[in-house]
Amino acid sequence: MRLSLQQVLITYSAVLSTTFAIVLLMGAKSHRSQTFDEIEVHRISVVEPNGTLRMVISNHDRMPGVIVNGKESPKVDRPQAGMLFYNNEGTENGGLIFGGLRNEKGEIVDSGGSLSFDKYGQTGQVVQLAGVDDKDSHFAGLRVNDLNSGMNRRIWVGRKDDGAAVVSLMDAAGRKRIVMQVTGEGAASLDFLDAEGHVVRRLIPGN
Repeated sequence: MRLSLQQVLITYSAVLSTTFAIVLLMGAKSHRSQTFDEIEVHRISVVEPNGTLRMVISNHDRMPGVIVNGKESPKVDRPQAGMLFYNNEGTENGGLIFGGLRNEKGEIVDSGGSLSFDKYGQTGQVVQLAGVDDKDSHFAGLRVNDLNSGMNRRIWVGRKDDGAAVVSLMDAAGRKRIVMQVTGEGAASLDFLDAEGHVVRRLIPGN
């Protein structure tokens, strides 16, 4: 059966309209927010419209290596899982990570958590809030680093392995110069140290 030109145009118009409607519906659906009761994933990557990576939520196995300007260096051993954040250039600038496991000897290793903030343009932590409690270390506190002096620690506020609460102030070389502490038994002291780490003056209650 031969179709007239008018019938062909009507058919063509109907097909075109239907296709256009399907495209619109698919586009609308792709931007529609959805609600889930539970999502099980290994990794989630949040990107900008241009593809720049801004955040990664990952398990241990899929945790990326250090990323600078969108390029990932050879993967380093990161025994933790958590979230990593990236700046506008796609360079890592902080993270929230947690870990903890037992080795073949049954010893607790890599147990703890860390919230860190990096200096812009450098892969080094300016501020870190950390807590570690495993076979090698038992501490928790706030650490402030100086990346201009080789990432040396300048301020530490926290708890030492022996249970003492400590505030330490370091010079640009990372050497302790003032240490204020209270031991677990309640003994308080304020020490002033020289560049070699020797106490040159100590203040204690009653003296």
